[in-house]
Amino acid sequence: MERTALASAPPSHTADSRRRAPRSLLGKLPGLLLCMAIAAVATVIGHAVPVLGAAIPAVLIGVLLAVLRRPSGRLMPGVKLASSFVLQCAVVLLGAGLSIDSVLRVGARSLPVMLVSLAVCLSAAWLLGRALRIDAGLVTLIGVGTGICGASAIAAVSPVIRAKSSQVAYAISTIFLFNILAIGAFPLIGHLLGMPPETFGLFAGTAVNDTSSVVAAATVYGTAALEFAVVVKLVRTLMIIPVSIGLAVIDARRRQERSGFSLARVLRLVPWFLVGFVALALVNSTGIIPPAVAGALGQVSASLVATALAGIGLSTDLRAIRTAGWRPLALGGMLSVLVAATTLSTMAFAGYL
Repeated sequence: MERTALASAPPSHTADSRRRAPRSLLGKLPGLLLCMAIAAVATVIGHAVPVLGAAIPAVLIGVLLAVLRRPSGRLMPGVKLASSFVLQCAVVLLGAGLSIDSVLRVGARSLPVMLVSLAVCLSAAWLLGRALRIDAGLVTLIGVGTGICGASAIAAVSPVIRAKSSQVAYAISTIFLFNILAIGAFPLIGHLLGMPPETFGLFAGTAVNDTSSVVAAATVYGTAALEFAVVVKLVRTLMIIPVSIGLAVIDARRRQERSGFSLARVLRLVPWFLVGFVALALVNSTGIIPPAVAGALGQVSASLVATALAGIGLSTDLRAIRTAGWRPLALGGMLSVLVAATTLSTMAFAGYL
């Protein structure tokens, strides 16, 4: 009898596991649907007000709902899925907008300016963050958001450094504020300095953070500026990869005293979605992906980013943001001015101005 009972236990356990799996997925559906609904509303807002895009409204609507009523335990599994796995899938699909050909054509002119600007931004973020006594995670998010590509960089880096939802929301809000200011200020600067369209495209594509704001600022300057700025911005997005891998290496070394350090361990720390990002960019470079499909994947990525940021907004603890105070906002302002000044200085030194 005991043997019969024991023999029958594994199948019963397997059956229970199979039953639990669909239940687990169904349990995440309500929260995920809520995030998707918020993303849909945010997309409509983004189409009506292109300067905003969909990402900013998504996180702000999520935060507003969290203020009015925190998501219940029934909704949280889906909200967590949206703010983690959905976000990672969105980063992978960003690779569909990149090609090696674009990098080679624009890289010779734009990459040196980008590298100098990024190096100055990240170094200044570390120094100023320490001086202002800001949490290291928030400093990293504001630094990469300002130096690389706004919400997309924040989305890519946040799981690598295990950032809190409150930090992500604060960083995105900070980046958004200075993006809006840049849309008005950058065309004025370009006209004052007499920049040709391509030169302004390099300036805007390197120094303005979020893609929607780059497009908005360059559109004001003209079609030629817009075309160049978009390509520069896509090349700049590639900086997500080395920065994220570098952060993974730093994390491994930080843990060296407790668990040892090895190349294999560092490789395990490289997030799967960044590998997927590079792989999709390489595939796109071969021309296998038709332009229409690449464009559709870019739209899907934008929708997934909005869904993920809705989840981040819903899980935000505003008390933590209030605790952060004015210092992170000051950091974002100083970094934005520094990136613009460094970009102009590097362009002048290289003979572009």
